[in-house]
Amino acid sequence: MFAIIKNGSKQFRVFEGQEIFVEKISLMEKSNYEFKEILAIGGKNNILGQPFVSGAKVQAQIIKHGRAKKIIVFKYKSKKKYRCKQGHRQNYTKLLITKIIA
Repeated sequence: MFAIIKNGSKQFRVFEGQEIFVEKISLMEKSNYEFKEILAIGGKNNILGQPFVSGAKVQAQIIKHGRAKKIIVFKYKSKKKYRCKQGHRQNYTKLLITKIIA
């Protein structure tokens, strides 16, 4: 069985036992988190939400918090001596999907 969940502005297709990386969630490690915005559930019988599936939940456990690899943003304009170098590291939370409730 799988579920399509919405977290922030992103959608994820998740299975039980899967580990996913999502935007930072402000909870402690080893605590439980519950997704309530379930867009669809698939498996033996498919359920589509309008826009969400009523009564469905996905439970997850927070494994760790971290920061992604640094990306470099470099802007410049030719012939104008304009150069701007900037780095960015995105915060993330690693989750373990424990249970899908339809």
